[in-house]
Amino acid sequence: MYEGSLRAYGVGMSQSTATAPVTPELPKWDLSVYFQSLDDPALDEAISAFHMGLDELERMLDVHAESDEATKPDEAAPALEEIINRFNALGDQLMLLRSYIHGHITTNSRNERAQARNSELQPLMTRFNTLSTQLKAWIGTLPIDSLIERSDVLEAHAFALRKMSEEASKLMSAEEEALAAQLAETGGTAWANLYGNFSSQIEVELDGAALPMSAVRNLAHDPSAETRHKAYRAELEAWRENEVVIAAALNSIKGESALLNRKRGWDGLLNEALFRANMDQTALDAMMNAARDAFPVFRRYLRAKAARLGHQGGLPWYDLFAPVGARGSWSYDEAMSFIERHFRGYSGKLGDFAVRAFEENWIDAAPAGGKRDGAFCMGTRGDESRILMNFKPAFGSVATLAHELGHGYHNVCLAERTPLQRQTPMTLAETASIFCETIIKRAALRETEAAEQLSILEASLQGANQVVVDITSRFEFESAVLERRPHRELAAREFCEIMLEAQRNTYGDGLDADALHAYMWAVKPHYYAWRSFYNFPYMFGLLFGLGLYAIYQESPEDFYGRYDELLSSTGLDDAASLSAGFGIDIRDRGFWDGSLKVIEEDVARFERLCKEVPAEAEE
Repeated sequence: MYEGSLRAYGVGMSQSTATAPVTPELPKWDLSVYFQSLDDPALDEAISAFHMGLDELERMLDVHAESDEATKPDEAAPALEEIINRFNALGDQLMLLRSYIHGHITTNSRNERAQARNSELQPLMTRFNTLSTQLKAWIGTLPIDSLIERSDVLEAHAFALRKMSEEASKLMSAEEEALAAQLAETGGTAWANLYGNFSSQIEVELDGAALPMSAVRNLAHDPSAETRHKAYRAELEAWRENEVVIAAALNSIKGESALLNRKRGWDGLLNEALFRANMDQTALDAMMNAARDAFPVFRRYLRAKAARLGHQGGLPWYDLFAPVGARGSWSYDEAMSFIERHFRGYSGKLGDFAVRAFEENWIDAAPAGGKRDGAFCMGTRGDESRILMNFKPAFGSVATLAHELGHGYHNVCLAERTPLQRQTPMTLAETASIFCETIIKRAALRETEAAEQLSILEASLQGANQVVVDITSRFEFESAVLERRPHRELAAREFCEIMLEAQRNTYGDGLDADALHAYMWAVKPHYYAWRSFYNFPYMFGLLFGLGLYAIYQESPEDFYGRYDELLSSTGLDDAASLSAGFGIDIRDRGFWDGSLKVIEEDVARFERLCKEVPAEAEE
């Protein structure tokens, strides 16, 4: 998820209750360098300063909106320059405030003081968004290219300004946009908060015990086939028992998105999503067509895994994440050492960054009651980030840690940019994370025995399958929902039917058709935290990252500087133009086929290892 000044990636479901396991030796992130507590007077002062900054920006925009500067570029340029500088300063302030409060909520959704603080900040965020819309509307009245020629500051923000000018043509009236922003507090934003808080507190009955949903979902990775199957059945039943509330949230969020989209004159939510992703339909079609044609390769992987686990035909959903191969045991200290060594093997700068993140306690790795599942990275201040994950002593967590550190490294490369220049679309936001994760996975495949190689390769293919095949199923699901939702609300049963159809269309005979997951629409928080189509940018990120890694392997000498410059520039141009700097044409089907070919080679290696590594080696 990338939302304004707060960046969070791969946010998972929340978990709750004090019954979740706590591992004391794992680190907690340090937020005290920003404010001492949620009641720190310095936090009050920071919120007050942000409030006053909003007042001043609002006053300035009101003055200029009534002026005749649109016909006087020499007067409009310095005025816009001053407003852009103030807007950027407020963006930096908001990033720190949001990340600090968000950092308390995501580690404990039952923290009432953090929830209260978040509620206090919400109206100010709404005002900031309203002023952002007002700024876009004003820019839409200006001869923006003429102004850019007159100011170095505006020239440095040319891409963002032109995007804002284009978006201005899709705005409702000022009064309607202000009302929409205010109603979001009790509309889409409120429903998203309800989903996050409600789902984080779902308890699942399993073997006579009440467990957090995230703990039960983690059992999908359990070595015991019986445990995985029981957890799957219990999970589905828990979602069914809570489906009414979650379906109401999804209906409300997608209904609001569809209505506002129509009122603003977008030709469908996909076109708006492409605009925000800084890519076009041609590039999307090239990528999606390449992915669909690669589905048989992924089905080979799924059937090979099914056979390894003793299934005839397709893989049942409850074994989709089952361990294969000798997983080995990776402590957190071993993970840190391995990542630092191989990051440093790529570059000293990347290795030093990893050490800094570890030593400055950027990472919250211990599972705990009320803590969100999954993993994400959020920028906080300057070149600093904070990373949330739930570390398990297996290589999958090592790869996750490397992935999130990649996002942190991206933030370092963006640190010299202003908030408007840092507005990275989801398509490019996964570039560094996939690259760093690939460094670690390839290193592990070189340094481990065949049985553990099988495990690591399977985990890698498992992730690729999620990002290519499962993402396509989610894309199909959301497309169908957004087509139907403007006409009426959908029942939970209908959401389930649409999801099952999407899974059948994408997984095909790779999965057991009688053991799918009808409630994936309730599992994935992105449907609730993102206006629409959070999904395809993840596929872009994986395949683009793999393509870049291949370029690095072919010619490492001149790669490093160009790569850091690319990461620094992800908010300065569209995806096609930035890709062209590496000789990549994202509108060409051939590029995507090349990235998918890397995955096909891994599938062939996985099939071979399944035959070569005896099952006893996994024990």
